[in-house]
Amino acid sequence: MISQDDFRERDEWSDPQVSRYGWRDRIPFGLPVSYSGLILLICVIVYFLSLIAPGFVYGFLALNPDYLMQRPWTLVTHMFVHASFDHLLFNMLFLFFFGMELERRVGERRFLEIYLLSGVVAAVGQMLISGGSMVGASGALYGVMGCLAVIAPEIRVLLFFVIPLSIRASVVLFALLDFMMIGSADNIAHMAHISGLLVGLAFGQMMKKQPTYYYNI
Repeated sequence: MISQDDFRERDEWSDPQVSRYGWRDRIPFGLPVSYSGLILLICVIVYFLSLIAPGFVYGFLALNPDYLMQRPWTLVTHMFVHASFDHLLFNMLFLFFFGMELERRVGERRFLEIYLLSGVVAAVGQMLISGGSMVGASGALYGVMGCLAVIAPEIRVLLFFVIPLSIRASVVLFALLDFMMIGSADNIAHMAHISGLLVGLAFGQMMKKQPTYYYNI
């Protein structure tokens, strides 16, 4: 019998994760520390760093296709950089609600795979049609939402915090809006959103074919 469920060790889509000694073992049991929480914290820290040292953050952490060969790490680091407080706020709200939900369902390791791969593919997709610099976690977050739409269609989303929609209907709506806005001058990486979403949908389809592990409590 398990008296408490530590979601840091939970993985409904594979065998239970084996605890390994490391920095995570020093975190008191029960604290909601997760990869999604750490990503959120890093994004906030990088945002405040951008206020102090914008030249470093936007020069060496943002993704500029012209300097990709010299700075290949920016394929990943651009996901932690945001252009403004509003940009950060909305992405982090999205990460808090959907990222933590996906991690709870699939386990931290699989969540990290989905998040990072969605973000990288999103950046590559955007670079295929545009040469502008990129910052933000939106591509990775679209991957998160796409995966949830497949494995947890029962989730409801409040569009604009008012209109209730199923997560699948929300995904279709967002994808259509992004598709129609490709090529517009609104400074939003719409192809990155679509590319990240496709990665998440693909992960979701693969995971649906895997047996679900059920815990005895």
